[in-house]
Amino acid sequence: MPKTEMLEAGRLVTTHGVRGELKLQPWVDSAEFAQKIRTLYLDGAPLEIVSRRVHKNALLLTVAGVDTVEKARLLVGKILTFRREDAPLPEHSYFIADLVGLTVFDRRTGQTLGRVTDVLQRPANDVYVVSDGRREVLIPAAGDFIADVDLAAGVMRVNTIEGML
Repeated sequence: MPKTEMLEAGRLVTTHGVRGELKLQPWVDSAEFAQKIRTLYLDGAPLEIVSRRVHKNALLLTVAGVDTVEKARLLVGKILTFRREDAPLPEHSYFIADLVGLTVFDRRTGQTLGRVTDVLQRPANDVYVVSDGRREVLIPAAGDFIADVDLAAGVMRVNTIEGML
């Protein structure tokens, strides 16, 4: 399964303060994770970020050349992206974009359950939505439910329990 080089970090949703600071609603794990991304891009061009800080569940950015609310408003609604190599993940962690589309195989039943169509981010753990076109199965991304993920082969092997299907 080919990986895209650029992934979406989030959307600039509003301005903050009177000096042109922008509020990024992160689409990655958290504002803290977004803060660690080395370079953010706007329309394919790298942004020169002067400062970044976490505020509540958002990332506040000061961008070079954007020093007024009026200039900042021109960027509201834009999506920022990043190169996957600029945001290294811990071992056994994956970008959602890489999981969506994987074929899911249940080791208990020996059946293919379908493909990952979505990842629900819940407080306790993520939940993989798997669909075969007729039904959906929710697989917790926790404990022994996930046996392994093979991105190169495009396969996720899971261990369901009785009554789950």
